[in-house]
Amino acid sequence: MGDVGEILMSVLSTIRVPKPGDRVHKDECALSFASPESEGGLYVCMNSFLGFGSQYVERHHARTGQRAYLHITRTRKAKKEDDNNSGSGHPPKKKPTRLAIGIEGGFDVELDQYEEDVKVVLLPERQEVTSEDLATMPDVVRERVSLSMAGIMAADSVSHALQVQQWDGEVRQESKHAADLKQLDNGLKIPPTGWRCEVCDLQENLWMNLTDGKVLCGRRYFDGSGGNNHALLHFQETGYPLAVKLGTITPDGADVYSYDEDDMVLDSKLAEHLAHFGIDMMTMEKTERTMTELEIAVNQRVGEWEVIQESGTTLRPLFGPGLTGMKNLGNSCYLNSVMQVLFTIPDFQNKYVANIDKIIDEAPSDPTQDFKTQVAKLGYGLLSGDYSKPAPDPGDENGASEPRGDQIGIAPRMFKALVGRGHPEFSTNRQQDAQEFLLHFINMVERNCRSGSNPSEAFRFLVEDRIVCQQSQKAKYTQRVEYIVQLPVPMDQATNTEELQEAERRREEGDSSAPTVRAQIPFTACMAALSEPEILTDFWSSAVQAKTAATKMTRFASFPDHLVIQIKKFTFGLDWVPKKLDVSIDVPDTLDLSALRATGQQPGEELLPEVAPPPLMTPDVEVKAPVLDDSTVSQLCEMGFPLEACRKAVYYTGNTGIDSAMNWIMGHMDDPDFSAPLVLPGGSSGPGTTPTESLSEEHLATIVSMGFSRDQATKALRATSNVLDRAVDWIFSHLDDLESMDVSEGGRSAAESEGGRDPPPGPRVRDGPGKYELFAFISHMGTSTMCGHYVCHIKKDQQWVIFNDQKVCASEKPPKDLGYLYFYRRVTE
Repeated sequence: MGDVGEILMSVLSTIRVPKPGDRVHKDECALSFASPESEGGLYVCMNSFLGFGSQYVERHHARTGQRAYLHITRTRKAKKEDDNNSGSGHPPKKKPTRLAIGIEGGFDVELDQYEEDVKVVLLPERQEVTSEDLATMPDVVRERVSLSMAGIMAADSVSHALQVQQWDGEVRQESKHAADLKQLDNGLKIPPTGWRCEVCDLQENLWMNLTDGKVLCGRRYFDGSGGNNHALLHFQETGYPLAVKLGTITPDGADVYSYDEDDMVLDSKLAEHLAHFGIDMMTMEKTERTMTELEIAVNQRVGEWEVIQESGTTLRPLFGPGLTGMKNLGNSCYLNSVMQVLFTIPDFQNKYVANIDKIIDEAPSDPTQDFKTQVAKLGYGLLSGDYSKPAPDPGDENGASEPRGDQIGIAPRMFKALVGRGHPEFSTNRQQDAQEFLLHFINMVERNCRSGSNPSEAFRFLVEDRIVCQQSQKAKYTQRVEYIVQLPVPMDQATNTEELQEAERRREEGDSSAPTVRAQIPFTACMAALSEPEILTDFWSSAVQAKTAATKMTRFASFPDHLVIQIKKFTFGLDWVPKKLDVSIDVPDTLDLSALRATGQQPGEELLPEVAPPPLMTPDVEVKAPVLDDSTVSQLCEMGFPLEACRKAVYYTGNTGIDSAMNWIMGHMDDPDFSAPLVLPGGSSGPGTTPTESLSEEHLATIVSMGFSRDQATKALRATSNVLDRAVDWIFSHLDDLESMDVSEGGRSAAESEGGRDPPPGPRVRDGPGKYELFAFISHMGTSTMCGHYVCHIKKDQQWVIFNDQKVCASEKPPKDLGYLYFYRRVTE
């Protein structure tokens, strides 16, 4: 080992011991989805602690000169039954206390057992050094290399550290009221069974207040079930903060809610607090579902889950290129579904997968933090077929597990961490809205493709709004960029109204056998609702210099190569509680939108003059921060709306109360500046006052990349207080003003126009016939976008394929009527 010892001595300065804060990538290759379990194992650079599969470690060595790598390989052991699992399909003995998987207090998962082999490998000769070999080497070599090996193996991998952070919010905290809770000596003793709400006699979802022993019903759920809010009303009247859910009390604990802290909490003195009212916690048995179990149950709407996942039939597993499953990292099915669809689109394949060698060659020193590299890695992993192989046999000798197409698949940990970094929602392990993630990812692509091809152009299109003043009959035309068509669901157009009413009547009468009837909505009715004129009752007309009525018509100014349609299933009830519409829509396989193409200004039509409306305040009044009703703002925020949107709603409705503010919010939710900061007309931060030096270079570059000049981008950002979305909209509503300004390379120029007429400047949008065919759809199961499960169906070689995380199977009955996002591609004639 003399030669090896000399080599180690010569490279000792490149061998580091991980320090706190170092990112150790020992679970996944930075450039592929190779892991220690993969063939060839994983090589961890002993200097940067980046991991590389056998395919890429030579490339890293050649590029950096690094020679010492820690080679980690894991080989699966045969499984053994343990105390936590009977092996006969019974649930684990340990009761879950958190809505989480595979972590302390959550649902247990069977961890595969591995034989692990660790040694140092020296490139390029691939000489191997084991721990035993180090014993014969000089002290300085043995000590440094041993400490580095031990440090790498002991360090938390980046993926594990992220997982712990993301699940941190699921842990219940000790209530601040528990230690010194005041309990009234009113002599009240609560029996162990037979409880009823003291106000309405309800016998389920009952909560006992731990201060005075009052037994009252819980909150009403958004689907109409639950209680009548009497326990909450009692807190509002008395201020008594803690309540325990009767029926969940066991020797292990119970569900305790703090109304003051507005969360489920722990009560370390629960046994003492229950004993005060004669309840012996050690003898109580569970008779009601815990809140964790209720949350899981409410996510699994019976019928919808089975139909969308096609769980009623045995599906044929598929393997091969373009048929790769993705592991669920904990509520990451929204990401899995969106990325599966995107990488069936040629623009994304050509940008990232076709150029993967060039992308990897040009990757920065830490490719785990490079957007282009990680997107290319994900795309290649999905399309190559390298990971589309059956999952290893779990060793189930009884054959209890069903072969349902589970694959080795890929786990997009680095990708998810990168695209979610800094985002308040996508950085967590909570369920998210697939449509919001799609737009978030498109936005990242836009920012990272300022030079070269931009695959998000496949979705980009222009919308034309035509507003006609009813008093003067003069018109105003504006254009804006969109990526998704949001299709309304007119529930009053259901074709099975009688069935729906009968089912509702039976439910109200308490008939538990009443069938679940889904509203049947014609797709043509949804399209009609999208295209019908909208009446504007409060439109300021520059022609009559006053507010008047107007009609607004929306049409396509261009048709994209790929059209995304979102069914607006998520709405608000009369009580402003969010809910999901349970509807079936006969979405067609082919679509012709030619009749919805915008026509522009009509012959003989007069345009509204470009005159700004009068300011809201007189010029001699100093503009001060608005006085807003804090209680209304707080109520709106509690409903989940962004703070700035709530402030604007209260401001623009003149502090007239929650109802008018909520109406304003519902009418402006689709505004691009919905959650942008409130800007007062004439204020120092008002439009047109942003100095050039304070404009965001990132925003400027994004607008320039869309085909506008820097001067145009600067003017737009100045006019909209440096808010990107508002600036883009401003450009399209001021195209006439910009005609005299130069268009940057990539925009349309006079040389390209016919007849010598200069077309207005605009973004790079593709246009063509408005005829489309359906090639994919994403479906959602559950009661809201914040819970439930997503799967996608994609048409490949005339065969529908279902992608359900790691399961990839031939689809027998694609539920096209239950989709949430539909993806169409242009039909080329």
